[in-house]
Amino acid sequence: MKDTSPCVLVIDDDGAIRALLRRSLEEAGYRVCEADSAAQALLMREAQAPALALLDLGLPDRDGLDILPQLVGAGLAVVVLSARHAIAQKVAALDLGADDYVTKPFAPDEMLARVRTALRHRARLAGSAGGGTGGGGGTLLRFADVEIDLAARLVRKGGQEVHLAPKEYALLAELVRHAGQVVTHAQLLRTIWGPGHESDVEYLRVAARGIRRKLEGDRPTGASALRNEPGVGYRLDLAS
Repeated sequence: MKDTSPCVLVIDDDGAIRALLRRSLEEAGYRVCEADSAAQALLMREAQAPALALLDLGLPDRDGLDILPQLVGAGLAVVVLSARHAIAQKVAALDLGADDYVTKPFAPDEMLARVRTALRHRARLAGSAGGGTGGGGGTLLRFADVEIDLAARLVRKGGQEVHLAPKEYALLAELVRHAGQVVTHAQLLRTIWGPGHESDVEYLRVAARGIRRKLEGDRPTGASALRNEPGVGYRLDLAS
């Protein structure tokens, strides 16, 4: 019988890291294919049709950022695994369509959690494209005691409707559409407040505080599903 488990393409020129990732992924039930260069990665993308790529940026023939749009354009979820810690690098990768960015060294359990989240996000996008309720105008999403129905423009907590300010709702809706994925400050500000507001990060902080107060006021500190990625953006973490 054909193995239908998701295939993960590991793109890294460090053989030891590829071996570590292969072992962790296979133990978690994934199929794995490998590439040690950008050119090989693009060949493996065609030959193996992976669902997700773990992408190192420091490849020997091309920068990983150069091929990231091609991987995303082919429908792959992409989690960047890189030794580059600069905020500018993270923002660049996320703006190019990466689902997540993990800096080296990393814990295998964290990497696997990010892989699961990225695959769920891509599945929701695919469901939306097929007419389901995974995204876009028909999104219906639940976490904890909160229900968000984008089609009806309704937000409920414990079954009771919650009234959000227009910008609070717009921020929440945008994060729901990208649930589990980091959305950069610039993307959010451009989408919600319009061009020219990409540097007005305080607008986001105010809206995020309002959302947390109205939806999570009784949750312990640090348990918010609306996660701030300092200097980068926000993520709606449904595992919280």
